[in-house]
Amino acid sequence: MLTISQLASYAGVTVRAVRHYHRIELLPEPERDRSGYRTYDAAAIVRLIRIRTLADAGVPLARVQELLAAGPEEFAGGVQEIDKALRAEIRRLQDTRSRLARLAAGEHLALPQSVVDYLDRLRGLGVEERYIEMERDAWIMIAAQVPDSIDSVIAKKHEELDDPDMVRLYSLLSGALDWPAEDPRVVEVADIMERLMVRAVEVGEVGADDGIDDQFVDLLDSTMVESSPHAARLMAILEERGWRGWTRIERVPADRLNNELPPSLRQASALE
Repeated sequence: MLTISQLASYAGVTVRAVRHYHRIELLPEPERDRSGYRTYDAAAIVRLIRIRTLADAGVPLARVQELLAAGPEEFAGGVQEIDKALRAEIRRLQDTRSRLARLAAGEHLALPQSVVDYLDRLRGLGVEERYIEMERDAWIMIAAQVPDSIDSVIAKKHEELDDPDMVRLYSLLSGALDWPAEDPRVVEVADIMERLMVRAVEVGEVGADDGIDDQFVDLLDSTMVESSPHAARLMAILEERGWRGWTRIERVPADRLNNELPPSLRQASALE
């Protein structure tokens, strides 16, 4: 008869593992002998080796008891089920590793690949990193709001970058953070944006449902206005010309323009 230490040694496991198997009732715990010790026989070694073999093969301990009691056909079926589950887990872990590798680039955190590719294209056009960071944060919020349509939105943005006006607009906005007060280039930005808006109206894009609620649009617009000392002035110029909004462009009825301008924008408009 064997002590628990001998049993563990013959089966290639630790004493702690044997006691754990006792607790979860995988390995029957023998009664104590007259001396107060628990002793084990050869059958305990065989069962413990089978338990260890299954566990080492990746079989969850919750399934080991079932497989130990199964006949040949049931055993084969159970192993196949476990193998299927393990293959699914491997795919999940591989996907996790891929995501972690992409996170090393920074922008993949909370951004789909399509947006990352778009930001990289902006870098290729020479857009400054400071501006790209601002746009990245906006896209993070937008992608979370419209996850099912973000790829199509970005596809449209790529089409827009084929327009020289859009490329020039990004070139101007990229350096706008360092412009002095009353920089005349703000008017050029407004001119370009108006040309782009007119084209959007002509193809029916202004006023289309974008899937984003009004409160979120207001949040994005206010964030843009706060990002640059020139943003409020730009918005005021555009409103004077009959346009409103940044995230979602709208036409403003001429008879409502002066009444609807908030004080901050009326003041910015007066600087023109």
